[in-house]
Amino acid sequence: QVQLVESGGGLVQPGGSLRLSCTVSGVIFSSYGMGWYRQAPGKQRELVATITSGGTTNYADSVKGRFTISRDNAKKTLYLQMNSLKVEDTAVYFCNRVASRINWGQGTQVTVSS
Repeated sequence: QVQLVESGGGLVQPGGSLRLSCTVSGVIFSSYGMGWYRQAPGKQRELVATITSGGTTNYADSVKGRFTISRDNAKKTLYLQMNSLKVEDTAVYFCNRVASRINWGQGTQVTVSS
């Protein structure tokens, strides 16, 4: 069964940190570029960070220098370390392939608020 399961979200104050995880099952993980996406209320889903199968990373300007994407192919797990969080980072965060996307998981809610 193809499944993406995101976890690690929560409520954090501005300037705080969170580490998100995404476990992948039912499909090959190591051969694909992966990404973290987010969707804020009333907005379209946006891509915030990507990592290729070889480990090359790329970030949206809004998160560059604050977020770090990484992957553990042995564990079929994708990570997003989020530091210096801002109120505008509040969203539901999802993971998926960058190309040939598969069914979306439920995501994990990140709320940044004082």
